Amino acid sequence: MSNQKRTPSRGAVRLLTVGGIATATAIAVLGAAAPASAETAVDAPSSFTSAFTVMATPDQVLNADGVATPGPAGATGTFTFKVNSTLDIICYDITVSGISGDYQSPAKTATHIHAAAAGAAGPPRIAFPNPAPIGDGPRTSTGCLQGPFTTGVVANGADTGTGFTLTQLEANPAAFAADTHTVANPAGAVRGQLTQIPVGGVQTGGGGTATATPDATGAIATGLGALTVAGLAGLLVHRRRAAAADRA
Repeated sequence: MSNQKRTPSRGAVRLLTVGGIATATAIAVLGAAAPASAETAVDAPSSFTSAFTVMATPDQVLNADGVATPGPAGATGTFTFKVNSTLDIICYDITVSGISGDYQSPAKTATHIHAAAAGAAGPPRIAFPNPAPIGDGPRTSTGCLQGPFTTGVVANGADTGTGFTLTQLEANPAAFAADTHTVANPAGAVRGQLTQIPVGGVQTGGGGTATATPDATGAIATGLGALTVAGLAGLLVHRRRAAAADRA
């Protein structure tokens, strides 16, 4: 029998929430998985460490030189991202409207998160499947991706997704923008900056973790506890008043 050690696969790591505190627990499974060479489409995790929204508009579009290059008038884009940075998973829900024609980009897709602050250009870090269907109506794209991420764009001899992790996005979301590019608007049809939002009623991204399905048990227990305390207090007041009446 071989004594070779087997490495737990990446998918063996899950977040467990106990008493409202999320902890990362590694669960060993038989068989080693080869490291991924690019992002992988995965199911949504059971919890998220942060969430972000983007309201993308044509007037925020810049070309690669940082020059304002507006997209088509009236176009809009809504990007919602939920992140589990422990597992390096990002789930996306993208809707764009008011654009026409096919997509165009030097990257492997035309819908991205860029390392780019407001008013600045920057390289793509994540490439998402383009919203569909192509046409004049609304287009949508939803799913989840797990790093390591690649974009298909090479700068300084390396893919612009190389080394990027979602912890970097959580550390400074305002330094990132989302956009989509078309044949008619190769610089971008719409673009917007990431803004952090709460997940499940918990402000995340600063060490907190919110589960995907909130548990109401704690809230119910808290309410029952408050009712019990209130009942005991009322009984105590009643007894004190009765004793005072007997002495009178």
